[in-house]
Amino acid sequence: MYMIVFLQGFVFYGPIATLYRQNRNLSLSSMFLIEAISWILMIIFEVPWGWFADRFGYKRTLVISNFIFFISKIVFYKANCFGMFFLERVLLSVSLAGISGCDIALIYSSIKKEESEKIFGRYNAFSTGGYLIASIMFSILIRQSMDTTAFWTIIPYGIAAVLTLFLKDIDVKIKEKPKFKQSLLTAFKNKSIIMLVISFALINEVVQVVSVFLNQSQYLRSGINIKFFGILAVVMQIVRLISIKSYKFSIKFGTDRSIQILYIIITACCTTLVFTSNYVLTIFSIIIICGSAAIISPMVLDIQNRTIGTTDRATLLSVFAMFGDLTAAGANVIIGKTADISTPVAFITCVIMCICAYTLFFVYKKKRIKSIVVTTL
Repeated sequence: MYMIVFLQGFVFYGPIATLYRQNRNLSLSSMFLIEAISWILMIIFEVPWGWFADRFGYKRTLVISNFIFFISKIVFYKANCFGMFFLERVLLSVSLAGISGCDIALIYSSIKKEESEKIFGRYNAFSTGGYLIASIMFSILIRQSMDTTAFWTIIPYGIAAVLTLFLKDIDVKIKEKPKFKQSLLTAFKNKSIIMLVISFALINEVVQVVSVFLNQSQYLRSGINIKFFGILAVVMQIVRLISIKSYKFSIKFGTDRSIQILYIIITACCTTLVFTSNYVLTIFSIIIICGSAAIISPMVLDIQNRTIGTTDRATLLSVFAMFGDLTAAGANVIIGKTADISTPVAFITCVIMCICAYTLFFVYKKKRIKSIVVTTL
């Protein structure tokens, strides 16, 4: 699993993802529209894929999903219009919906539970490590053409798909396969975790938009030459490797307190990006945003998995992911519309979403503490 996500991190076109699409006749507003549709498709496919994984096996689900992932990269390379880019995102949505929850369920079921946050941190770091190497190689590949970066991305994805065939599945000994309706009811009863998922989805979408779409516009606004974009992408990925040490933050400050502090830091950095056109402040703020999100992610995954005590782990994780996808889809459309006005207005929207995310997390924390007290009594 480490090797698979490492290879899938080799997105050589990553540093110029927005510019690449624009060069292939796709407008910024069209990108956000396709992204929003992509989230909606993931919402539709999330839960059925999770149920399929619990019923027919994690490995089988990952094999199908990773081969579709591989095909999506071929379509991306060939895309030169809205329709082709839309098809690429449809394939990507189907694939990611299948992988989402299933990969985490497979890993969590294969390890010692007390090491989950540490291993999730490493899992994220391997993915980041792949993108880090790809960003370094980008500087070489871009000398030939933008198309070259998309072409070479296909190869590691093909290898990753083949490696999926060698995974060892989890043999869950249960008398009865999980029922879809019962799994849904179990998930919907856990309102506090759903609140946490929505909160993290808002923060995660802000970080995604800032680090993938708005960063390039902000770099140009700050007078940074395009030739440095690859180097900056490398720096951002190095920062994300801090996810390996996420568990140490939990040990020192506690999981809830760590997440709250990091939410505040991300909000402050987004606020800075609203007002600044200084390249030092721009780079520093985006670095802090990427690093903070990398630390939060393993913590949230660990919390979600610790709340699941039934055998339908993949289904429940997919239901939680569905709420996250729904939130991300709405957030993406809103930020996309404001991005068409100006980059600062888009960052203002990001700040508002960060505040909403913090409020939801605060309510989740209070509800969880209250439930613990009631259980104790």
